[in-house]
Amino acid sequence: MTQHEMLRIVQSQLATDLNCSPDDFNRDGFVFCEAKENPGRRPFPRGERHFDMLTMGSAVIVSATPDILPFLREQLDGKNRYDAFNMPFVHGQGLYFLPDNPQPLPMPNGFEVKRLERNEIMKLYDLYQRDDFSNAIQFDPNHPRPDVLAVLAMEGGKAAGMAGASADCGMMWQIGIDVRTEYRNRGIAAALTNRLAIEILERGKIPYYAAAICNIASQRTAYRAGFKPAWACVYRGRFDDTLTSPTG
Repeated sequence: MTQHEMLRIVQSQLATDLNCSPDDFNRDGFVFCEAKENPGRRPFPRGERHFDMLTMGSAVIVSATPDILPFLREQLDGKNRYDAFNMPFVHGQGLYFLPDNPQPLPMPNGFEVKRLERNEIMKLYDLYQRDDFSNAIQFDPNHPRPDVLAVLAMEGGKAAGMAGASADCGMMWQIGIDVRTEYRNRGIAAALTNRLAIEILERGKIPYYAAAICNIASQRTAYRAGFKPAWACVYRGRFDDTLTSPTG
């Protein structure tokens, strides 16, 4: 698939998640939407007061439950994109990456790569501690975003690192990566992420990668693996007594 086709598929999925139109991402200014449980949305958990704010570089899409949507409209009136992402109610920001024609990276010398399909991944839940590879796999056979593919860097029978893909929706598989502390800074994270991204693309799916704004090491891994930034999103809001009430 071309970069344009990939982007349109992603915009269509994000529009489903946010309850907006795919064309809204290319508009100017703010687009406000009421959050809804649309069929096909990525099954990330939502609280009673749900809030998403996302930009792909042009419009800022604000999607929220009806009780806080008027408050957000009022607070963001006259603001620009930079102001919006620094408002007091913003709590948690992520940068999201899409592949940019990734070319194969070599695995550092001394490591063997092992690929596991969905049924094989479940066996890892009993082999490893959650703390070692919680970013790579879900450790839950009934998770709504199931583990579907993983690649491991092995040294002498020991897993030094793991990249895993969860099927977040029909076309978009999210990559998570973990490398044990003693094996870091050797290029394993980028090589595994790159290998997994290429595997996903060969299966006709879209790999994507997420990193917190403050996680510079993770963002470097994304760049080295052949990804580029595609959107920024506020994934959590803070609406409590320390802020103006939507009805106050």
